[in-house]
Amino acid sequence: MDNRIFDWLKGMEATDLTPAYTLENLALTLLLGVFLGQVVAWVYMWTHSGVSYARTFTQSLVLLTIVVSLVMFVIGNSIVTAFGLIGALAIIRFRNVLKDTRDTVYVFFSLVLGMALGSQRHLAALVGTVALLVVALYLHFTGFGKLSSFDGHVSVRVASDGKYPRDILKRHCRRTRQISARHRNEDEVDYVLEVRLRDRNRGADLVSELQGAAGIAAASLVLRDELAEI
Repeated sequence: MDNRIFDWLKGMEATDLTPAYTLENLALTLLLGVFLGQVVAWVYMWTHSGVSYARTFTQSLVLLTIVVSLVMFVIGNSIVTAFGLIGALAIIRFRNVLKDTRDTVYVFFSLVLGMALGSQRHLAALVGTVALLVVALYLHFTGFGKLSSFDGHVSVRVASDGKYPRDILKRHCRRTRQISARHRNEDEVDYVLEVRLRDRNRGADLVSELQGAAGIAAASLVLRDELAEI
């Protein structure tokens, strides 16, 4: 059964004829638009980080896929219809500014996905969505594009009666590198270190343990955004 469906999709992909305007073809196009649009939105949600997330944008990815699919289905190979829709859509002005270039990629992919579905190239739409899923998850989980192997900075103020908290840092960090050591006076020294945490979610535990150690006057941790280098 699965092979017959695949052969049917492949046969539709190979033909250059105008798709038949049937209720079955329209229903299949819209159903695939709903499903694949949600897949694109899920990938966006899973791999998103930062402060620019908007629920309405995620929903728009699904709706945009369906709308473009319907537009392409209506146009078919009709030049007259195409120019008519262009004239109608030219009246609408979009003033929403995307804050992240990655958001633009997902909008563009939703447009292309809708065009593929609306022109009855279902196999291309399915393969393209799987490719997007694989590549997006690979880039997300491998941290591709990061310039630094450190998570952030730790500042520690050590009093004269204390000692450098090497054991605490080793317990919570995979890597550390001292950036500076500033002597405030004869009694205190401020250390600033780059750190690679064993668990980014336990940064508060590191700060709490440093602040509770004998001879530590103050301690703080600044984590950098995973998508931005500071």
